[in-house]
Amino acid sequence: MRVVFFGTPEFALPSLRILLQPQSPFEVVGLVCQPDRPQGRGQKVLPPVTKVLAQAHGIPVWQPVRLRRDAEVLAALQALAADVFVVVAYGQILPLTVLQMPKLGCVNVHGSLLPAYRGAAPIQWAIANGETETGVTTMLMDEGMDTGAILLQAKLPIGSEQTSLELAPQLAQLGAELLVETLLKLEKGELTPIPQDGSLATYAPLLKKPDFHLDWQRSAQALHNQIRAFSPNCFTGLQGQRIKIVRSGSPQLHPPPSEIPQGSPGEVVGLARGEGIYVATGEGSLLIRRAQLPGRKEQSAWDLVNGGQLKMGMRFEPLPDA
Repeated sequence: MRVVFFGTPEFALPSLRILLQPQSPFEVVGLVCQPDRPQGRGQKVLPPVTKVLAQAHGIPVWQPVRLRRDAEVLAALQALAADVFVVVAYGQILPLTVLQMPKLGCVNVHGSLLPAYRGAAPIQWAIANGETETGVTTMLMDEGMDTGAILLQAKLPIGSEQTSLELAPQLAQLGAELLVETLLKLEKGELTPIPQDGSLATYAPLLKKPDFHLDWQRSAQALHNQIRAFSPNCFTGLQGQRIKIVRSGSPQLHPPPSEIPQGSPGEVVGLARGEGIYVATGEGSLLIRRAQLPGRKEQSAWDLVNGGQLKMGMRFEPLPDA
């Protein structure tokens, strides 16, 4: 089966890698990914990880800035005469002209149980909303945003303290395995695409800076979900400075001791030896386990207590520019 792979970030790697295995029934004849871009603290221009893997296997790579407007790339894709296009976190919408090119259509691997969490950040928003289960979906793509007919799905539980960074690799691997099953069954005509029920759709939009700002008026559980969903980016104010809250403890697994007072939202109301600090919220108190001060490396909250940077009675507060 001749495959053109569309994918850019780490989430796409397991799917590309599984198609490239020795004795694989698939022939990857091209990769389309996003352009090389500045990455990391040094903002060094680096290639996407999928490009590195494809080039190591001698596979042609295209990186159009705007796929739908790049006539040269569109012509090259048409000339490949692929059986199927596989799309995993590519980062651009495929125009109808591309969707109609391959014989078997375009198959997408999406990190949710569609029609739930259509959009760019399904893993993060599932955790932020307190879901206890998620999964992956393979679908036959159409012109909409994650609206295509469902081919196969696989479920995965979400741990009560699991972060999006921990969940994503599990979903990526599950998606890769589901992709192989999908392609083999699709080629044999053993799949019946099931239209999505749009009335059940929920959405997972691109993440923005306000999503990371912690509002201590919210409940301990809601804040815990926010912190682990958007780790390591959540932040709050402390004595006029921005501090990142990197990891918290589940309120169910780490309830505050009975002697800890309620306090006012944002106030440090208790110390957990070797663990961190308890901070009062709009409902309950939340155990903060890891944090990062400005210009410093991430540390355990208990180390910050020992260093005098976090103390009883301190208050986390909103930042005016958040």
